[in-house]
Order: sequence, then C-alpha cells, then structure tokens
Amino acid sequence: MKIGYQLKQVRERLAKGLVDKGILRTEKRNFLLFDMATHPVVDAAAKDEIRKRVRNVCSNRTVVLPPSQFLPEELEFRYLRTISMVCASYAANVLENALVTMSHEARERAFAQVDELLAEYSQWPFGKRAGGQQGIGSNIGQVVAEEVERGQDKELQLEVCTVPPPPPFPSAALMNYFYRLSRHV
Repeated sequence: MKIGYQLKQVRERLAKGLVDKGILRTEKRNFLLFDMATHPVVDAAAKDEIRKRVRNVCSNRTVVLPPSQFLPEELEFRYLRTISMVCASYAANVLENALVTMSHEARERAFAQVDELLAEYSQWPFGKRAGGQQGIGSNIGQVVAEEVERGQDKELQLEVCTVPPPPPFPSAALMNYFYRLSRHV
C-alpha cells in the first residue's frame, strides 16, 4: 500500500481550491518588505452556512442537513463529511469560532458532543450509537450507517496521518521522531 505524503503546502492547496470555487479570492499584500498572498472571503454565505451546519451537528437532538449550494443533496457522504469537518475543526482548535454565538453551557455540551463524535468515528468500523450521553444527534449513527451502506461500491477516501508510538518514551525521543518524520515529508 502506497501512502503519499501531501502535507507540504497544505494551506496553499486548500486556499487554491477555495479560490477555484469562488469562496476566497487572492490578493497581494505588502507586509513590510515582503509581498505576500492573502485570501480574503468573497462569499460570506459559505462561511455562514458552515457555521450553521457545525452548530446543527453540535447542538440539535435530531441532525438534519438541508441541501444548499455548498452541500447539495446528491453529494455523497454528506453527514460523514460534516462530522469529519467538525472533528477536524475541534482538533485544530477553531471550533470555538463557529460556536461563539452559543451560551457557555451550550458550548460545553457541544464540545462534549464532539468528544463523543471523535470517539465513535475515529476508527473503522464506525461506532453504533443511539443518541450518546448528551442526547444530541440521536439520528447521526443511523444516517451515517445508511450513507456507508449506499456508498458500499464507492471508495471512501480518508487521509492517513502517522501517529507516534504510544508512551512511555522520553521527550527527546519524541522530538527526534517528529524531526525524522518531517525530513521525509
């Protein structure tokens, strides 16, 4: 099995894809002595739709993703893509930005919901659930199972990231591991 490392220039590749879709635009800005490309948002509706979708998954008892121009009905694995986006934003510490309009208690419940999603959807086969401990997203397990069943003949592509071996090992060994890994990437 060949695993390609495509971690170089991830930010640039993501920005280019969003520019091609018309969500961002490219501008050259002068920062002191350097000209740098920036990517301001062109279409605020895309950002608002993503925030609504994140709040929907993190706070509603029954999650329904209405079709939109950014998430059409015929798109494969709609719920699984949304769960992946929510979990990735949680791991990147930017989930708080989408939940800023919620009360403190609601945000805490939302973070607990994402913890449950991470536990259930971080390994294949995905965990079966009937609503979780938070009572949020009681239909997610069934909908994801239906999506996977419908798309059985299609490839489900997920990016694989290497993880260091489990502890215990000294921190110098950990730093050495990441240094060697970064040289190969």
